[in-house]
Amino acid sequence: MITFHSVSKRFRKNGVTKHVLIDASFALPEDRSIAVLGRNGVGKSTLIRLIAGTLSPDRGRIMRHRRFSWPIGFAGSFHPSLTGAQNTRFVARIYGRDSGALEEFVQDFSELGAFYHPPVSTYSAGMKARLAFALSMGVDFQVYLVDEVIGVGDTAFRRKCAEAFRQRMDRARVIMVSHSPALLREFCDAGILIEAGRLFYFNSVQGAADAYEAVLAKPLPA
Repeated sequence: MITFHSVSKRFRKNGVTKHVLIDASFALPEDRSIAVLGRNGVGKSTLIRLIAGTLSPDRGRIMRHRRFSWPIGFAGSFHPSLTGAQNTRFVARIYGRDSGALEEFVQDFSELGAFYHPPVSTYSAGMKARLAFALSMGVDFQVYLVDEVIGVGDTAFRRKCAEAFRQRMDRARVIMVSHSPALLREFCDAGILIEAGRLFYFNSVQGAADAYEAVLAKPLPA
């Protein structure tokens, strides 16, 4: 699925250096859907962005062997001066999709109505998230990356998002960050724990959850 070769990533804020990964080498299996667990602020979202390729490591190489999505719900890559329709056509060209078919799907799924046509800069955060999720569901990926959310909006729209995502899982895999144990158990069958710059792989979500609980019982690393 994906291989990290001696990957390191750190951030420096207010004079303090935070290490997310330290010389990490690992390979994730292609036939598993993987839950990502770790303390708040440990770097779970950074790991997802590294896997997606929206963030580069400081050192090392990341080799992707399958077709990964962008992080589901991530709207930061939209061009603000383009309309929802124009952003959709741009994504269609990048991923080799029929632009008309993708536009029809996204417009229907997002339920943006007339707001599909003004510039994205006029959208609320919720509208951008609807557009981003609809685009994610409109492109067939082999692995979907999920960071905390698989749906936005009201209850009916969240239910619609969850059902669409379940259908994708019939033919794809997922790497998922979530604080919901039920959600992780529904979609994942393995887990990784990130702690103090290291990654630990477990063959079950429960094994990763047990290790996570043990980590929480310990003091924060220096």
